[in-house]
Amino acid sequence: MKLTPGKLAGLKAVSNERGVIAAAAMDQRGSLQKSLAKEKGSAVNDAMMEEFKSLVTEVLTPHASAILLDPEWGLPASKRRAPNAGLLLAYEKTGYDKTGPGRLPDLLDHWSVRRLKEAGANSIKVLLYYTPFDPKDINDQKHAWVERLGDECRANDIPFFLEFVAYEEGVDEKGFEFAKKKPPAVIGSMREFTKERYGLDVMKVEVPVNMKFVEGTRAYAGQKAYSKQEAMNLFREAASVATKPFIYLSAGVSNAEFTEALELAAESGVKFNGVLCGRATWKDGIPVYAKQGPDAFRKWLQDQGVKNIHNVNQRLKAATSWYEVYGLEPVTVGA
Repeated sequence: MKLTPGKLAGLKAVSNERGVIAAAAMDQRGSLQKSLAKEKGSAVNDAMMEEFKSLVTEVLTPHASAILLDPEWGLPASKRRAPNAGLLLAYEKTGYDKTGPGRLPDLLDHWSVRRLKEAGANSIKVLLYYTPFDPKDINDQKHAWVERLGDECRANDIPFFLEFVAYEEGVDEKGFEFAKKKPPAVIGSMREFTKERYGLDVMKVEVPVNMKFVEGTRAYAGQKAYSKQEAMNLFREAASVATKPFIYLSAGVSNAEFTEALELAAESGVKFNGVLCGRATWKDGIPVYAKQGPDAFRKWLQDQGVKNIHNVNQRLKAATSWYEVYGLEPVTVGA
C-alpha cells in the first residue's frame, strides 16, 4: 500500500512526532445539544454550541496532535486550535435515518470533500453504524456508500477516516446482552472495511469488549461477559484482521474506563496507532458550562480536562506509528 503525497501530508498533520494519532474529538452535535439543554433547562443556541467547541479546542489542542470538529458549529473553533494540532472534519449528518431499518447514514447537504478541504481539513472523518449481521440489502447500501466516500477522498488526495459503531436494533448497546455480541460485530466490521476497495486510510474503531463486563478490571460492574484473558484474546483477534492503521474511539465512556481499555490493549500486545478521544476528556464539563458559564468551564478544562487528556496520552506510549503499517521509514523527531 502506497500513500499519495496528499494523504501522507494529511496523516502527518494529524499525528504527533512519533507517527501516533493523539487526537481529541469535538464533533458531537445532536447529542451535545441535548445534554447541554438538559443541564441548562432551556434551549441551546448556535452561539453556545460554537462557544463550547471553541473552549474545548483552545484548551485541549496544545495537548493533542489534532482535533476532530464538524463544519456546522466547529469552524470558529478550528481557528482557535494550537499550531501543533491538525484538523479532521466530519462529513456525515448527526444521527441516522430513523424512517427505516439499518440506521442508514447521510452526508451534510452543503458540504463535499473538496469543500471540507478548502475549509482547512487535513483529513475527513465519517461515522457509520454497522454490524456484519444486518440483512445483505442494508449492508450492500452501506458498502456502496463507503466506496463512494473512498473515491471522493482519493480524488481530492486527502486521508479518509471511517468510524464504525456496532449496534443491534432493540437492544441496549451498553448492556450485558450486547456485550457478548459486541466482539464479533467489531471484528467483522474491521475485517470488512480494511479491504482496499473502500479506500480507508485509518479505521476509527471501538475496543472489542465492554470493559464493565470484563472480570478482574477496575471498570468491572459485577456481571461477567468475559474473563480478562478472553478480553485480551479479543483485542488481539480484532487487531489481527486489520491491514490498515486503526485508532480507538472512546464511545462516551468515562476517562477511567477508556484509559483502562487502552492499558488492556497494550497488555494484549496490540499495535494500535492512537486514539480519537472525545467525551472521555470533556463530557463531565457539560454541567459546568451549562450552569456556571464559559469562564467556569474554561477553568474546569484547564484543570480536569487537561488531566483527562494527559491520562490518555500516557497510555499512548504503548501505541505504534502508522508509518509501519504503510512500510514507511520510522518517524524521527523534526522530520
